[in-house]
Amino acid sequence: MAQGLLDLDEARRVLEVEAKSILHLRERLDRNFAEAVELILSCRGRVITTGIGKSGIIARKMASTFTSTGTPSFFLHPSEGSHGDLGVVTKDDMVVAISYGGDSAELFPVLGYCARKGIPLLALTAKRESQLGQAGTITLDISVSEEACPLGLAPTASTTVTLALADALAMVVLKRRGFDRESFAEFHPGGSLGRRLLTRVKDVMHVGEALPLVKPSDEMSRVVSLMTAKDVRGVAGVVSDEGSLLGIITDGDIRRRLEKSNTPLTEKAEVMMSRNPKTISTDELAEKALFVMEQFQIQTLFVVDPKAANPQRPVGLIHLQDLLRAKVR
Repeated sequence: MAQGLLDLDEARRVLEVEAKSILHLRERLDRNFAEAVELILSCRGRVITTGIGKSGIIARKMASTFTSTGTPSFFLHPSEGSHGDLGVVTKDDMVVAISYGGDSAELFPVLGYCARKGIPLLALTAKRESQLGQAGTITLDISVSEEACPLGLAPTASTTVTLALADALAMVVLKRRGFDRESFAEFHPGGSLGRRLLTRVKDVMHVGEALPLVKPSDEMSRVVSLMTAKDVRGVAGVVSDEGSLLGIITDGDIRRRLEKSNTPLTEKAEVMMSRNPKTISTDELAEKALFVMEQFQIQTLFVVDPKAANPQRPVGLIHLQDLLRAKVR
């Protein structure tokens, strides 16, 4: 038990050191950060990140974050760069090099290449007097007063600060570009946000022969037969001769009618139907359909096309299960 308490104390100390390091970084932000943002925004090509060891891991994450938020980017391993991969860096690109000490020998060929080709270099280092600090077109300070490592050796607070600074750059650039939720979804179609923001009602609705549609004069015996024969069971839409949706009949309507009539199957659909049913447009987000269903505690929605010659004619039907299968939530 005593050891467990000591472990918690040590964990809290680590978090406190890293949190303070980020707060100190916030206070140090200056015009160099603003100039770095402008440098990234002015880049006509790609933002190429590089670094070795733990800095390389942060550089990979930085490239991934930029790429997924509207700024084409990729990671270049400095050792591979000095063996031919520097050829991927073009005059339209810029390089972000990360090294806490700033004198990692693996980075020197990259720094020399950028200098010879006039390629903008954003340096992230704790040592402005280092080779990297001197080579940067713009240099940002990632220094920390102490590492969270109890030995003072393993990069901990320093890598956290570097990652936070990289995220700050990416998010400011994202905001300046006007990158929105829809843009993010386009880049993440396989994720839950992508499904929510890209899936439309028309993508998951039932159409054509799958629609259970009846006329007001149809007897309920036919309506019930249709309600059990279609893909979406337990519901039928009542339409006029012109095809406009007049009402809807659900299992619930039939059960409620049984309380008032002994012969509900001989009655007409217009007697049984609920009028002014909720509908949704073909172009609405599937997420909106889910919201409507939850708000009104219903499981189906007939779909209409506001741009059609008859905007009241149902062109589809969507069920709660369709949305769950599409993983909209």
